[in-house]
Amino acid sequence: MMFPMLEPYLAANLPDFAGPLRIEQFRGGQSNPTYLLDSGSGRYVLRKKPAGTLLPGAHQIEREYRVMHALTDTGVPLIRTRLLCEDPAVIGTPFYVMDFAEGRVFRNPSLPDQTPAERGAIYAEMASVMARLHGVDWRAAGLEGFGKPTGYLARQIATWTRQYQASQTGPMSAMDALMGWLPAHIPADEVTTVAHGDFRLENLMFHAHEPRVIGVLDWELATLGHPLADLAYNCMAYHIDPSTPGFGGLLGRDLPALGIPSEAEYLRLYAQASGRDGIRDYAFFVAFGCFRFAAILQGVYARSLAGNASQPEAAKYGAVAPVFADLGWAAAEGRLILPA
Repeated sequence: MMFPMLEPYLAANLPDFAGPLRIEQFRGGQSNPTYLLDSGSGRYVLRKKPAGTLLPGAHQIEREYRVMHALTDTGVPLIRTRLLCEDPAVIGTPFYVMDFAEGRVFRNPSLPDQTPAERGAIYAEMASVMARLHGVDWRAAGLEGFGKPTGYLARQIATWTRQYQASQTGPMSAMDALMGWLPAHIPADEVTTVAHGDFRLENLMFHAHEPRVIGVLDWELATLGHPLADLAYNCMAYHIDPSTPGFGGLLGRDLPALGIPSEAEYLRLYAQASGRDGIRDYAFFVAFGCFRFAAILQGVYARSLAGNASQPEAAKYGAVAPVFADLGWAAAEGRLILPA
């Protein structure tokens, strides 16, 4: 049986838990492996660190658990967390357990199985939930110390530069250019909110029948940071070709016919929901988001070469990381068409 010590651990530490326990790994989740726990007392979800040697500071599921637990009852839709186990002796790495929720996860941003009206409602809900997260009083939520309240962008650029360099497998000129350009162009506007770090459609669970988010997922990269970093990252799909391996982009699609808001319309939805009068320095945040995602994908690819990636298809991201690096450098140079 997978993780033979898990069932007795849950019996001793999870209230009302009862066996027998059956375990099945979910697809997706390139960073932290995620499993369905089917037991005599119901279904749960377990997230753990990947096995093997990990990059410094990566896969901090303890932080993921902390922020989800802290945001309970703040208005951000979350699935209830149950326990955190930091003892690697139980299943080989630290892990946490949360409730299992019935819902829909949309992996393709073009939402092929939805009607135009449903697509528009789903995108409006996504912008609303993101604004709701950024409106949380992080001090009142007990998240002081979860991240530093200033200097987020400089730290992130330095962190992802180190992560990229630690996982680099070959030359990538756009990443070299971005590593020089980004620190020199950090906006003066410093706003601090809870930043999810991986806020995209695939990391939202929607109600089974309604265009309503019931849970924001995958909080591994969450910290205190700039809300526009989440926004620009969330909008990368507008610039991704649908043929990019592993990604269903929106570039070139007939968005009005699909019922999906344009990038400019989506930015207005977020600005209205968050009380902003506009989105400033957007090109910088797009460049930063693409740089960071390219570094993430390069890390996934490096783990696949080392044999400890959480999904078998991780090797394909070696070819995709440069796509996002090039996209980020195009935004930095002003060659990417962005809303004014």
